[in-house]
Amino acid sequence: MDPGALDYVRAFALTAFAGLSTGIGGLVVFRKKPLNQHIISGSLGLSAGVMIYIAFVSMLRNAFETLGEIYGGRGELYTVSAFFGGILLTMLIDLIVPKEKNPHEMHGIEEVSFDPHTEIQPEAAEVSVIERAEKSKNGSLTRVGMVSAIAIMVHNFPEGLATFVAALADPALGISIALAIAIHNIPEGIAVAVPLYAGTGNKKRSFLVALASGLAEPVGALVGYFIFRPFLSEGLMGIIFAVVAGIMVYISLDELLPSAEKQGEHHIVIGGLILGMAIMAVTLLVL
Repeated sequence: MDPGALDYVRAFALTAFAGLSTGIGGLVVFRKKPLNQHIISGSLGLSAGVMIYIAFVSMLRNAFETLGEIYGGRGELYTVSAFFGGILLTMLIDLIVPKEKNPHEMHGIEEVSFDPHTEIQPEAAEVSVIERAEKSKNGSLTRVGMVSAIAIMVHNFPEGLATFVAALADPALGISIALAIAIHNIPEGIAVAVPLYAGTGNKKRSFLVALASGLAEPVGALVGYFIFRPFLSEGLMGIIFAVVAGIMVYISLDELLPSAEKQGEHHIVIGGLILGMAIMAVTLLVL
């Protein structure tokens, strides 16, 4: 395959959009009312549905077909190996980041959506933020926000590569993945901005750090561009598609669905999950 300059620009733009959506979550420091947990729960379920459907129905199928044509019987082995390799890669990143400092170890939305403008926070928020900050309010809350930002950057790096590669191969697929990842990046922006604002009292800085934490996704896209561009071929794209499918499945099962369920809205989560799958099914049929 030989993508043109416009293809690369479009893929990078979609990746940047997905990553910088952490800034939407960071806007929580400018509002006084808690976020609606029904919306968060349904949105995370929808994002998971989109990712899971794309991974199994589109990306893995593409990988099986492409690698099967090139390598024959070995193509299936390569596809399955690459798929589980993507899962193991994401698991490894989770293991590197300590659990108590890992923003992907999900909490209920009430733990991060309290009114950051008041001095007295709900009990759930005090426990989740202050205890994780070792009960030393201002300085430690600042560290919680900054550590969360760094951890999110580490996690978002492969997500950026996933979005970029998908958009490069299929713009319509890239748009769908970018939207799904953008939705799931919003709570991550909250996880950065709220404790940082509680520790510093600086709204602008808290928002900007949350926004910047998503920069790892376009950075991941650039690294992928420079690493893979000289070697781009149908075979390599098939391998990358299988790896990305594994990454997306792991993110959905380990992060999105558990986070959505912790909102206490099981039926809304399932409804969002099914709606996400249905939207992708119709999209793929139409396109």
